[in-house]
Amino acid sequence: MTLTTERLILRPWEESDAESLYEYAKDDRVGPIAGWPVHTSVENSREIIRTVLSEPETYAVCLKEDNRAIGCVGLSTGEKSNIGLPDTEGEIGYWIGVPFWGRGLIPEAVREVIRHAFEDLHLEALWCGYFDGNIKSKRVQEKCGFKYHHTDKDIYWKLMNDIRTEHISRLGREDWK
Repeated sequence: MTLTTERLILRPWEESDAESLYEYAKDDRVGPIAGWPVHTSVENSREIIRTVLSEPETYAVCLKEDNRAIGCVGLSTGEKSNIGLPDTEGEIGYWIGVPFWGRGLIPEAVREVIRHAFEDLHLEALWCGYFDGNIKSKRVQEKCGFKYHHTDKDIYWKLMNDIRTEHISRLGREDWK
């Protein structure tokens, strides 16, 4: 499925996106604060496309002008989420390459996934988390209507093999729009 916004195309990842993915995912300002390790090569990025980003409801964030992958937004429902949700609820995750920070692109992408989740998938609530220190992610959630729900302290984060504090926010269907 492909979703569109004023400036963006949200589409499934393709293996041909590996070079673009690597360009942005090798930057240590992107992955670690979002909870995943920096990519080490184009082949590493290609493997991540095959094994992680090929999941349903995971979208490459692309500018309409060139359809080049510059970030990612995804929706995980039920047990596929990181926080153990019922099948009627989903968790949104996202990131974007550093050159595109501060342009409002990720809030635009997240708003479209929110619309899709409530209107097309008929979910009842959406959740989003950010780790301590990730103020940019917190701001995206606030801009998109998510409200703070709770904090999980001292959680083991397998992808980074460390202990973190995660702040969780929620957006119910009744609070949307």
